[in-house]
Amino acid sequence: MTEQNINDALQQLRNEIDKLHLDDRGVKDRLNQLVESIEGSLGGEPLESDHDLVEELKDVISQFEVEHPRITGIVNELMMTLSNLGI
Repeated sequence: MTEQNINDALQQLRNEIDKLHLDDRGVKDRLNQLVESIEGSLGGEPLESDHDLVEELKDVISQFEVEHPRITGIVNELMMTLSNLGI
């Protein structure tokens, strides 16, 4: 996968975030922060570590896999792609 694939997946994730109900504000905030972290990583902004980003992706998958399966699928795809890119 290429960076374009990641950008496409990030857009899909943003679309899913927008569909969440207002009572899911904490979920929206966490996912938006995750999107920003991934974009920062792609843009070359320094992160605490790539390992921290991968751990955050794994945490999101664990937390949302039952209630938000589409989000979980997109985040899992992002995690695999970033891993293939060495992040």
